[in-house]
Amino acid sequence: MDAKKLAANRRHIAAGLLTNLLSSICIVFVNKWIYVRYGFPNMTLTLVHFAVTWLGLFVCQKMDVFSPKSLPLRKMVWLALSFCGFVAFTNLSLQNNSIGTYQLAKAMTTPVIILIQTAYYKKSFSNKIKLTLIPITIGVTLNSYYDVRFNMLGTIFATLGVLVTSLYQVWVGTKQHELQVNSMQLLYYQAPLSSGFLMAVIPFFEPLTGDGGIFGPWSLPALMTVFFSGAVAFLVNLSIYWIIGNTSAVTYNMFGHFKFCITLIGGYVLFQDPLSLNQALGILCTLVGILSYTHIKLAEQEEGKSRLAQRP
Repeated sequence: MDAKKLAANRRHIAAGLLTNLLSSICIVFVNKWIYVRYGFPNMTLTLVHFAVTWLGLFVCQKMDVFSPKSLPLRKMVWLALSFCGFVAFTNLSLQNNSIGTYQLAKAMTTPVIILIQTAYYKKSFSNKIKLTLIPITIGVTLNSYYDVRFNMLGTIFATLGVLVTSLYQVWVGTKQHELQVNSMQLLYYQAPLSSGFLMAVIPFFEPLTGDGGIFGPWSLPALMTVFFSGAVAFLVNLSIYWIIGNTSAVTYNMFGHFKFCITLIGGYVLFQDPLSLNQALGILCTLVGILSYTHIKLAEQEEGKSRLAQRP
């Protein structure tokens, strides 16, 4: 019986990892296709993602996957605003950059988070961790500099995306600890709040009617692709939560490196993004930095656990 349970558990974990792999890679390519093929407005696509994510979470809480928790509105405003910026700017970065540059720019989130936590939260990091930031930064700079599709607008959006994403990730950690909630409870509350903020500003930034407008003459395939993108975005969020809850953050991080490589390769194959030797060196350099960071971080965490276990 125990062997059967173990086998069933392994199958569930494999299914969860496969769902996360396919949805995480799919969301990048589907969104890029929506921008390239249909020219769908960015902020409206972000709004669709928020709405579908909230609906999916609503179904999950009705199925007792998690229990919603009432949270004070004033403590959620900045988090909800940063969530809007995080998704909107990363989508704009994807829209205006090659997939390789978009993916590598996201790697800069780690150094920026470390800077924020050091400067504003007085958190200290070992010299080994700080040294891993050098190859990450060099790799991203090399790739961006030699990217033939390099453009200033794409760089601005990528930079803003990294800054806002880093802030969001730091604030999510603090809010979860402060409010004693898990990620699904937090997302269930902030998704409709973020949707409300976006609905208020979309008319000022995107046309409502005509070609390229929210209520423009979109074809059925375009609308189906947009809603499919929203469903995939929900699967990404749900599978991340499930993997960390049923395996560990370590498994998710190591699995993330595999997805990083697959997404880069897919971008060059599907969208014929050009790749120079210097860009390839930049990608390799970034990957070395990310793997080194993960290895050192995990080793430090294990060392910390050992020390706690040895205390009388």
